[in-house]
Amino acid sequence: MNDIDTLVIIPTYNEKENINKITAAVLDTSPHADILFVDDNSPDGTGDMADALAEKSERVHVMHRTAKKGLGRAYIAGFKWALEREYSFVMEMDCDFSHDPKEIPNFRDSVIGGNDLVLGSRYVGGIRIMNWPLSRLMLSRGAGIYVQLITGMPFSDPTGGFKCFRREVLEAYDFDLVKANGYGFQIEMTHKAWMKGFKISEVPIVFEDRQEGTSKMSGNIVYEALWVVWTLSIRNGFRRKPKMRLGAWESSGMRNTPQE
Repeated sequence: MNDIDTLVIIPTYNEKENINKITAAVLDTSPHADILFVDDNSPDGTGDMADALAEKSERVHVMHRTAKKGLGRAYIAGFKWALEREYSFVMEMDCDFSHDPKEIPNFRDSVIGGNDLVLGSRYVGGIRIMNWPLSRLMLSRGAGIYVQLITGMPFSDPTGGFKCFRREVLEAYDFDLVKANGYGFQIEMTHKAWMKGFKISEVPIVFEDRQEGTSKMSGNIVYEALWVVWTLSIRNGFRRKPKMRLGAWESSGMRNTPQE
């Protein structure tokens, strides 16, 4: 296995207060990982700061997009970039330290151990969220329960954005068919992997609300998450069980052929 086998994709839009610190934290805690910043033409100069970081470290890469096109489209662009290279594991992570970079090796180890997709969960085994008002906590937890009820997915935190994909999972997606772009994007990506029968697990994480910069949360993002679960259910004929697979991916990267 190559020394660098993991790509951490970090979308950015106006993250000048965080980008230098998150880069140092990821590189220090995760010697097996590169970083790809996907910047949506941040007017605060975040993209230029990312370029400066890339000049200093060959483990930092930058993709510039011409406009703010949304979280889901940023991740899809990053996934395609990763698949053009030799990364075995691809992660999603926020730039604002709500996701602790120290957890990255734990995600990677979980996939190496046999999982296909690992979800960081704020709720499995208890609630681990810092600095959120009660109203936002109730909205997030209620959304998770809503997704479980409509789709049948058993995961406690389907809207979370701290994830690690085995490469072969991303290769199984048709990204042109992924329509959601906010929290709905996280639900859709997990649901597609689950319905294909990939082995998905949750690992507990501590989530801390951003201390610097501005949240990208909006009413449209919440609305999208509410309707996307019905779209997914209808698209799959309201089927609430994934396809059966003959076996999980092995740590060597080999797998058995899925049943159709």
